[in-house]
Amino acid sequence: MSSFPRFPSLKCIMALVGILAAFAPALARATPSLVIEVDSGKVLLAEEATKPWYPASVSKLMTAYVTFRAIRAGRVTAQTLVTVSDNAVAQQPSKMGFKAGTQVTIDNALKMMLVKSANDIAVVLAEGVGGSLPGFVNEMNQAARDLGMTGTHYANPNGLPDPAQITTARDLAVLARAIMIEFPEYEELFRIPAIKLGNGVIRNYNKLIDRYPGADGMKTGFICASGFNLVASAKRGDKRVLVVVLGTNSGKERTEQAALLLEKGFNHSWSVFAAAAPTVDSLRNEGGAPPDMRAQVCGGKRKNTASEADDDSGPAPTGFVAAGMGDLGGAVTGASLLVKLPPSMPPVPVWVGPVPSQAALDAAYPPPPAKKQDTKKSSAKDKPKAPATAAAGAPKPPVRPPVKPAQKPAPKPAAAYAPVPLPPPTP
Repeated sequence: MSSFPRFPSLKCIMALVGILAAFAPALARATPSLVIEVDSGKVLLAEEATKPWYPASVSKLMTAYVTFRAIRAGRVTAQTLVTVSDNAVAQQPSKMGFKAGTQVTIDNALKMMLVKSANDIAVVLAEGVGGSLPGFVNEMNQAARDLGMTGTHYANPNGLPDPAQITTARDLAVLARAIMIEFPEYEELFRIPAIKLGNGVIRNYNKLIDRYPGADGMKTGFICASGFNLVASAKRGDKRVLVVVLGTNSGKERTEQAALLLEKGFNHSWSVFAAAAPTVDSLRNEGGAPPDMRAQVCGGKRKNTASEADDDSGPAPTGFVAAGMGDLGGAVTGASLLVKLPPSMPPVPVWVGPVPSQAALDAAYPPPPAKKQDTKKSSAKDKPKAPATAAAGAPKPPVRPPVKPAQKPAPKPAAAYAPVPLPPPTP
C-alpha cells in the first residue's frame, strides 16, 4: 500500500480560506487595550499595548500633569489668573468659547479642560504656565522622558490632529499612574461628573462616572485618526484598577469595553503567579507610525456619523492575560455593568475672573452677530391705493364750513418711565 501523505482536498482548503476571511475584519479591527493594578503596576491584560497610536484629547492628562508640577514648584498657584489669547480662541471645538482677554484661574481652567475637554483652555493653561505654547510643549516632552514614556511625543497641549502627536497604551498607563501616585491631592478633578457655569451645566464625556461602581476618572479622547480613546480608573476597597482603551468605533463601545476590562481586573486573583507578571514599566514600546482610523471611524461607509451615541461592537480583547484573569461568563457584558448610580457630587461651579461674577461671565462671550435688516422694498400691491378722482363733468360736492373741534381736557402729566430689568442671558 502506498505511504504517500494525504493532502487536504481543494474543498477543505477553500473552506479554510472562507473561515479566515470571515475572521479577517475582526482581526484587522483589534486595537490597543491595557489593564493594570495601580499600586503594584502589574499588567493584568495587554493587547497591542506598545503599538503607536494618536492620543487625541487624552493628551490633556499630560497638560494637567505638567501644570501640577508647576504648582508644586511654586511657579504658579491654583488661583493664578491665566488669559485667553487669540491663539486659544482659534482652537477648534470642543471649547469653552471665551473671547480673547478673558481670564480664568488655573483651578477653574483645569476643571473646564478635564470635564469639557476644552481645547482652547488647554492652550490657555499652556501659555499661562509655560510662558509660551512652544515652551509648555517642551515641558510636556521633558516630563514624558522623565517618566520613561519612550513611545510618546507631544506637538500640542490639547490633542488636536497632528502627525507628530504620538503615544502608546503603555505610556498612557505610566502617565495616569504617575498622576495618581505623585499628585493624590488632585484626584477629585478627574472624577467630576459635571461643571456649572452660570446657568449652564456641562457633563463629563467619561460615561463611566456615576454609572460604573467605583469609577473615579480619568480622560476621554477622540479624533477621526485615533478613534475613540479612554483612560479609565476605578477603586473598590483597597484595590484600584486602571484601563486604557484606544481606537474603538464609538463612545458607547469604548465605555462598555472599559467597564468589562475593569470588572475583569477587579475579579482577578494573582494566586502564586504574581511574581511572573510583567509591570507596565517593563513593557517595551514599538516603533513606526500610528495607524489611521479615519476610514473606519469617520468614513462614508458608516450608517451613522461618528459620535458619542454610536452603537457599534468591537472585538473582544486578546493577547497577554495574566494568570487568574478569568472569564466573567457570557451573561456579563460591558453594557450590563453600567447602571444609573446616585450622583457622586453635584455639578461643580466654575467661573471666569478671580471670583464668581455674572457681569464677568457675560463679558467673556463675544456679542452675537447682528441681525441683517430686510432691505426689500414693498411691492406695488402692498402700497395704499390713492383715492379715485371724480369723473369729468361730475357735479362737485357742496362746500361746507369747517366744524370747530370741541376743546379737549388738558392731558395729565405722564408718569416717570421705569424700565423693567431683564434677566441676564444664559451662557
